Amino acid sequence: MVKFVSWNVNGLRACLKKGFLDSVTGLDADFVCLQETKMERGQAQVDLPGYHEFWNSAEKKGYSGTAVFARREPLAVSYGMDLDRHDHEGRLITLEYPEFYLVNCYTPNAQEGLARIDYRMEWEDDLRSYLMNLDQTKPVVYCGDLNVAHEEIDLKNPKTNRGNAGFSDQEREKMTRLLTSGFVDTFRMLYPETTGAYSWWSYRFHAREKNAGWRIDYFIVSQRLADRVRQAAIHPEIYGSDHCPVSLKLELP
Repeated sequence: MVKFVSWNVNGLRACLKKGFLDSVTGLDADFVCLQETKMERGQAQVDLPGYHEFWNSAEKKGYSGTAVFARREPLAVSYGMDLDRHDHEGRLITLEYPEFYLVNCYTPNAQEGLARIDYRMEWEDDLRSYLMNLDQTKPVVYCGDLNVAHEEIDLKNPKTNRGNAGFSDQEREKMTRLLTSGFVDTFRMLYPETTGAYSWWSYRFHAREKNAGWRIDYFIVSQRLADRVRQAAIHPEIYGSDHCPVSLKLELP
């Protein structure tokens, strides 16, 4: 059994002061994928013995960024999509293993008023092509803060949020296209009717206390891995960020 965790830590240095190491140790995962690290490797002590570390930091200081902590050494590692227009913000890390690719992603936010929606659409199309290309070689485990609530069941207030960043028709349609291109949303596959299952809450209006949240953090796998999914979970009891961790257990040969 292989366990994966994904967590948007919204600033790893801040999260380290809020119990990050205890939380990650308690989750006991083989792979820990982080988004929005907002730091470069070495700017803080991340004491996770037994893990190999891989960092992709944004060129802009204190912004975006991803990291992967892996107990198993990969065959190869790549950073970004090898497309210059996408590879300056530290948003993507891919680890190759004999049985699968692991892709850790921090999807660009469309921003207020959908100011960045055109770029977001480019990202989605290029990322889908990237994943489909990997999938031709071996199955993919794709995770991260994907910055979209796919269906109305995936957020508390769909009516009032329709058209907003993260719940625009355009972003939702891109997720649908990905999921009809040979990929599976593991949590919804196991729990198609479960409501109130969220991974992000605004810091405003006591949203987390009221569980007025959004499910925007995912584990998505190649269709041919679907029958190997043993668990897909959300961990709202873990604090330290405005997101909580999500996890996946796969039975791999």
